[in-house]
Amino acid sequence: MTTDLDRATVEEAYARWAPVYDVVFGAVFDAGRKAAIAAAERVGGRILEFGVGTGIALPLYRRHNRLVGVDISEPMLQKARERVEKDRLDHVEGLYLMDGAQMGFADASFDVVIAQFVITVVPQPEETLDEMARVLKPGGEIVLVNHLGAEDGPRASFERWFARKARKLGWRPEFQFARLQEWARKNGTVEMPIARNVGLGVYTLVRFRKKAEAGADEGSDAVALAG
Repeated sequence: MTTDLDRATVEEAYARWAPVYDVVFGAVFDAGRKAAIAAAERVGGRILEFGVGTGIALPLYRRHNRLVGVDISEPMLQKARERVEKDRLDHVEGLYLMDGAQMGFADASFDVVIAQFVITVVPQPEETLDEMARVLKPGGEIVLVNHLGAEDGPRASFERWFARKARKLGWRPEFQFARLQEWARKNGTVEMPIARNVGLGVYTLVRFRKKAEAGADEGSDAVALAG
């Protein structure tokens, strides 16, 4: 079964979610969101919040960081802009409407790229990850937090069955960790991922570090994240 999502489907889905997103998903994603931000702030600096959505995470960052947000959904971005103004979030440099597979930033622009509950819903995940790696400085990190599909068993069967119905919601429930590993191998500019489960085992936190030099040792496929 194809796992493709087209841009129009994603934009339509998140235009519908925008008015109620914080109410529906705020508490549900809270543990994963905080874990991802903590991981990002271990590096700190200039942070790209990819798939910033309504900006629900922006007030949680420490003010010494500098934040840039991008999203594919204008209605979601409008909510984020309202939040930045209302909460006086002066550590937010800007919020931009952008396709993740073609971001308008220079190479090595950010110390961290963070994507919370978004990599499985973008139309072109691998191309988007390539762009994340391109705009990341050497030694910087990509931080992802997401529900990832089961590899086997009853949940994997259900997710494959549900996948077609979930497309209308803008979701890819069957997206697996192995797909991220394969991307890292093909991309070649990042180390293989370090991962751990967060949020009662429902979500997975995945980190990639940009290599200082092309062809550096990738290390092991997956290592338990300390702390």
